[in-house]
Amino acid sequence: MVKRVRLSVNEIALLIALLLEILFFAASAPSFATWGNFFEVLRFSVELGLLAVALTPILITGGIDLSVGSTIGITAVLFGVMTQSAHWNTGIAIVLSLLLGLVAGGINAALIAGLRLPPLIVTLGTYSLYRGVAEGITHGAVSFTGFSPAFLHFGQGYFLKVIPVQLPLFLLVVAAYWVLLHRSVIGRALYAIGFNAEGARYAGIPVRKRIALIYVLSGLVAALAGIIYVAHLGLAKSDLGTGYELQAIAAIVLGGTSVFGGRGTIFGSLLGLFFLSVLQNGMHLMALPSELNGVLTGVLLLLIVSADQLHRKKAPAEAGTAKRTPMIAVAVVTLLAVGVFFAMRSKHGGTTQQLTVAVMPKAKGDPYFISARAGAEEAAKELHVNMIWDGPTSLDASQQNELVENWITRGVNAIVVAVENKGSISTVLRKAREHGIAVLTWDADAKTDARDYFLNQATPEGIGTALADEAALLLPQGGDFAIVTGALSAENQNDWIRNIKARVAAAHPNLRLATIQPSDDDRDKAFSATQTILKAYPQVKMVIAISAPAVPGAAEAVQQSGRSDVDVIGLSLPSICRTYIHRGTVQAIYLWNTKDLGYLTVYAGAMKAEGKIPANATSFHAGRLGDLTVQGSEIILGKPLKIDRSNVDQLQF
Repeated sequence: MVKRVRLSVNEIALLIALLLEILFFAASAPSFATWGNFFEVLRFSVELGLLAVALTPILITGGIDLSVGSTIGITAVLFGVMTQSAHWNTGIAIVLSLLLGLVAGGINAALIAGLRLPPLIVTLGTYSLYRGVAEGITHGAVSFTGFSPAFLHFGQGYFLKVIPVQLPLFLLVVAAYWVLLHRSVIGRALYAIGFNAEGARYAGIPVRKRIALIYVLSGLVAALAGIIYVAHLGLAKSDLGTGYELQAIAAIVLGGTSVFGGRGTIFGSLLGLFFLSVLQNGMHLMALPSELNGVLTGVLLLLIVSADQLHRKKAPAEAGTAKRTPMIAVAVVTLLAVGVFFAMRSKHGGTTQQLTVAVMPKAKGDPYFISARAGAEEAAKELHVNMIWDGPTSLDASQQNELVENWITRGVNAIVVAVENKGSISTVLRKAREHGIAVLTWDADAKTDARDYFLNQATPEGIGTALADEAALLLPQGGDFAIVTGALSAENQNDWIRNIKARVAAAHPNLRLATIQPSDDDRDKAFSATQTILKAYPQVKMVIAISAPAVPGAAEAVQQSGRSDVDVIGLSLPSICRTYIHRGTVQAIYLWNTKDLGYLTVYAGAMKAEGKIPANATSFHAGRLGDLTVQGSEIILGKPLKIDRSNVDQLQF
């Protein structure tokens, strides 16, 4: 006789909430209710879903594994080293990568089950260890691209042009874990351990062996997720998988697994996963801010965990009432979410315009991109087009890819991207072009066959020459200088550095580059990096900061050190450097008018979408910017502008 599947109250509540969520987005989000989008949601859920499935039995035992995201990172890097640097066979590299996952999980198992150390402390340690090894191998800068088409097909291809290739593998893993947890003696033992580990031990259950097994499997599945992730992005770098462990835990807890152990199901975890995936996908298609997803998820998790704690404290007679709490929590949050969505949609005024231009910055919170947005909004208003402005809140190539995929599904007319990693995003930009979408890049370029035009704020040669010549002007006797960049993997900043070096070698041999330090486009990190430079390289007489937040960060460090003999120059905004320029800490900065660049993103995107930029054009009329030079497939905004005491107060950006 087949045992009937029974859903818990929480699973029924979440299933209802998921259906309501789907109905809402089907009625409100463009192109949401299509088979293509349905399978895209599944495709983007695979890597995170693998982690959620693997972590479910761990949480059921009352444990936790925070190292799975870092396991993805180290697997990706070593796979890249094996296939791209050592040129090993892809199949052998995959097998060795999976063995690496077994080793990573085995280390956790040995420490947790063998030495009986707390899972939180152990996996927090291996979280840092695995990520640190990955960053050490790549120096935080090297990324691997150029994988074989057959391997990329595994992460980017489709069966019958709609079913993602990696989906059957995901379903196979789900089925295996379902059998392990719900149809085996081992699964029953895991629940017993979660309820009372000591009681399970006295009942004759091999507690340490069972716990060791699920941590070893967790490492293996995380490595598999890492391989799929690399194939999906076409990119391997050390920060892949960052934050995935927390997202997976969020999906599991949302699905009804108790953080205190003893309760949970694979089906519930999948419901939680798809609830979050649909929420994110629908918000992107509605052009709502990405940050709202985190807010709603956080509120929902707090309510669910609070309900779980209340349920544990209730007396058995009151348990029936307590069990309704998850349903109430899900319903309340769903209603709140619907209200917020309608309010935001009303605020944005829908999409009544005929043309939609989607513009993506590298990082939404960067002052450079915030200032560019004002110009983009000006152009959108002037041309009467609908503009979508969205992107990662920090430098994240994978989030850029996901947003572009959603914009393709939405059917925007033009996509304009400030590229974080050209090797990763070029594949999805080619896909956008195949769908008839105009594709342009700005601030940093993709591969030339992946876009129509690059909106070049200034040539790398022009920037490198301007900064090197300014350094030589301020240090006529020569001396050592240091560079504080943004991310070591940023393509455009690396181009600028190469051109600074070339100009120094050709025209200013008395200048010597002492070191290059990253700041990750963060002012505080630039401050710390400059402090390190001043201590480790006391002979340095100049800091060249080539990231907008890095200039004021470096200036503050020089100012606090009292080193009046150290000059600071770089690329930044007058609005955030004005005080330091007047104090004399910053001698000069170079930049283009960021508002003009933002204006150009929307204007050029709209004109290209309407077919108003002729093929082989040598110039392009860009509204109030006038006629701009077109060099091949690049539209040039102009030469970099020198900003110092003489003009900083006249520039309001």
